Amino acid sequence: METTKTGNSDERYTYPVRTRVTETVYKRLEKLIEKGDCHSIGEVSRKILSNEQIKVFHMDASLNTAMEELALIRKELKAIGVNINQLTKAFHSNPNENAKAFYALKIAGRYEVVGTKIDALLVIVSQLAEKWLQRS
Repeated sequence: METTKTGNSDERYTYPVRTRVTETVYKRLEKLIEKGDCHSIGEVSRKILSNEQIKVFHMDASLNTAMEELALIRKELKAIGVNINQLTKAFHSNPNENAKAFYALKIAGRYEVVGTKIDALLVIVSQLAEKWLQRS
């Protein structure tokens, strides 16, 4: 029997409790292990017997596409930021005024792309807010 390493002897699991359950109950306990914060049937049983909370984690599959879009926008914004930093460095290192004007125009174009990405980001966030912040 696995025991926890606590300094307090009152909190050690010293009394064995054995029981038999049906297959359906056992499968329900296994589902709690898969979706919850417990790692064994014994841990689930102890929490149930002692009226402790079992945290069950739920993943909403409808968010997969939104999360993929958000990750893609984040990646694109990062790449644009790196590109803007490179153009800014070239702008500051070039003494020619015509070249500086060229780099300034390129940087302005990149900021326009950033604006469109932020607009797309705000649309996705507003859709998520409508879904998750509904008043019932």
